[in-house]
Amino acid sequence: MTTIVLVHGLWADGSAWSETITELRALGHEPVAAQLPLESMEDDVAAVRRVLSTVGGPVLLVGRSYGGAVTTNAAVGQDKVKALSYVAAFTPDEGESVSDMAHRNPGSLIRENIKVTEDGHSYIDRPAYGKVVAADAPAERTALAAAVQKLPRLGIDSAPSGPPAWRSLPSHYLIATQDNALPAATQRELADRIDAKVTSWDTGHGPMYSRPTDLAAYLHGIAVGL
Repeated sequence: MTTIVLVHGLWADGSAWSETITELRALGHEPVAAQLPLESMEDDVAAVRRVLSTVGGPVLLVGRSYGGAVTTNAAVGQDKVKALSYVAAFTPDEGESVSDMAHRNPGSLIRENIKVTEDGHSYIDRPAYGKVVAADAPAERTALAAAVQKLPRLGIDSAPSGPPAWRSLPSHYLIATQDNALPAATQRELADRIDAKVTSWDTGHGPMYSRPTDLAAYLHGIAVGL
């Protein structure tokens, strides 16, 4: 059975995938979620590669939001990774940063709802978390996600990407058409340029919060084809 490795985004942690993991286990998988330090892109890539070293192949490597940029780099040179799945995610080319892609199109609510700590880390204002990340998810679920969100270091999204794994691996892209964090127009552009197999859902930036059963079935469908 293909191993599914899940990589969260900014302002989140591995628990973002909790319900999806439960559903994937019911489908016969033993998924693993990485925990990103969110202090530097380099550290985050290393964290994913560390997780990859603990599992057998073949691997479907899944990145959501900023996690897509991390997986784009982490999968390079990892022979056990057979495909990439991007969930409303960034897909940088070499030399490009998440910040470069984030401002391609209007519509994101992130900038107006970001708070910054004195030591240079950021978080999404907790009362606004659901609206920004998953307006279609249960309020209690997004409240929990807001409570456990990790605080990324400012500037982490400005790191230039290395050579992208999507040039040599088959890629799948789940577009969230009601996304208030990464505009759907940008997602379509990113999916198109990497020649990904595209699926579109009428959902927000966090389908793991709003549609975990559907998300597990979607990932299972990709995994069984590897």
